[in-house]
Amino acid sequence: MKKNMGSLDKGIRIVLAITVALLYYFNVIEGTLAYVLMAFAIIFLLTSFISFCPLYTVLGINTCKIKK
Repeated sequence: MKKNMGSLDKGIRIVLAITVALLYYFNVIEGTLAYVLMAFAIIFLLTSFISFCPLYTVLGINTCKIKK
């Protein structure tokens, strides 16, 4: 897997995942919406840690800086 996520993109995904987790923890979101958002949060965290997003590959997006 070739990296296709830049540091800003990873940071935004991590912040969103933490925000969803906190909303769930403080019972702001609940029910089916909470489970769907938590699933997205987990996906965001996983893709951030490995710096690879499969959807970016399909769409041809690359936010990673190219090393010369």
